[in-house]
Amino acid sequence: MAYAEKRVSQARGSKGKVTWRARYKKPDGTWGSEPGFPTKKTAEQWGDEQEASIRAGRWVDPELGRKHFGAWVREWMAAQAPRGRTTMNRWERLEAHILPRWEYTPLMDLNWFEVEAWARSLAKSVARSTVRDCVQLMTRIVNGAVDARHLPANPLAGRRLTGLPADTAKKKSDEEQVADPDVVLQLARRLGPAYGLHVVMTAWTGLRWEESVGLHRRNALLTRRQRYDGSVFTCPVLRVDKEEGALAEYYVRGEDGGRRVFRGLEPPKNEKSGRDVDLPPFLAQLLREHLDGWPHEFVFTTLNGKWWWRSYWHKVLRPAADGRDARPKARGTAVKEAWAPIMPGLTMRDLRHTHDSWQEQIGVRPVLAHEQMGHKYPGIKGTYQHPTPAMRQDRLDGLQGLYERALKQLEWKEIWEKS
Repeated sequence: MAYAEKRVSQARGSKGKVTWRARYKKPDGTWGSEPGFPTKKTAEQWGDEQEASIRAGRWVDPELGRKHFGAWVREWMAAQAPRGRTTMNRWERLEAHILPRWEYTPLMDLNWFEVEAWARSLAKSVARSTVRDCVQLMTRIVNGAVDARHLPANPLAGRRLTGLPADTAKKKSDEEQVADPDVVLQLARRLGPAYGLHVVMTAWTGLRWEESVGLHRRNALLTRRQRYDGSVFTCPVLRVDKEEGALAEYYVRGEDGGRRVFRGLEPPKNEKSGRDVDLPPFLAQLLREHLDGWPHEFVFTTLNGKWWWRSYWHKVLRPAADGRDARPKARGTAVKEAWAPIMPGLTMRDLRHTHDSWQEQIGVRPVLAHEQMGHKYPGIKGTYQHPTPAMRQDRLDGLQGLYERALKQLEWKEIWEKS
């Protein structure tokens, strides 16, 4: 049975202040204690509550609640197994924003009032989306502490951030830019067939960056076959492989805290991302011609067959889209002609957003548009509705029409003139 012990302070200036310490029997039979109670009765009541919780199987050891948030973060992160880039993004949020403020805070001292006040302050210097990500991540981590019986409840769970200041961060380009088909073709011509096809493919299929650079030859120009109207509908497709359909690029933390870069094939972003993407006729023909003369294993690589680094592709795309000054021949460098801007700031993610916007423009049925982008169609309709061959053909006709109209506007017969 719990009891209380009288404690008389011996500290200088305390004037023999009296407090009480609760003593209670822990599940392993040893005696636990908790100091600092003002009266004997409150100490005994607290101890009785601990023993009642132990008997009911819901006891939480107060010592675990005193663990620092930063120490628990490292335990929680070590127990997670998300995609590598997700782990990297979490550590970036933790190290840049969360741990500098909360690392040495005991878990039991976390409360919504202080977390919300910190979030409001943080929102003055970073985007609101980043602030919300940080608070959501903290909430998940503290949920883990509850599940691990370090806390009886999560003080952050179910709470809603309010009073954040206006978001002064600049919008990303993908929130603003949709490219016209003729712009995409002009950019592709400037980049040449090997690199330009990558741009055209992204705009006319909506592949994610990691899906396009991870596209293997064996998954290009496959054939979809679907029974329809007493016959069989067929069309060429690209396959985003469900097992190794995306090229991941992120850093991995070692046990010593050091980082090393990982680059390799992984499953795509989610279950719906593994899919077959239908190709309009012109794009299938361009891809066929590309592969006929392409000696490398993967479809979109550097000229020597290496996987693209995002930063290296950025150096290729930026001058082509943004324009550049002429550069005369000099020792160790080649002549470069001046390029006028085509669409400053355009990114590969813009082109993925462009494709989905084009799908809406040409009237692609939502269930098919979601499938082709690798998105889950929401609600009960996502269970009951399925793309039909007629829907697929309408989409392919629309995408083919965008290409043909762009060529006509540019007065071109083809993207790359054959010598």
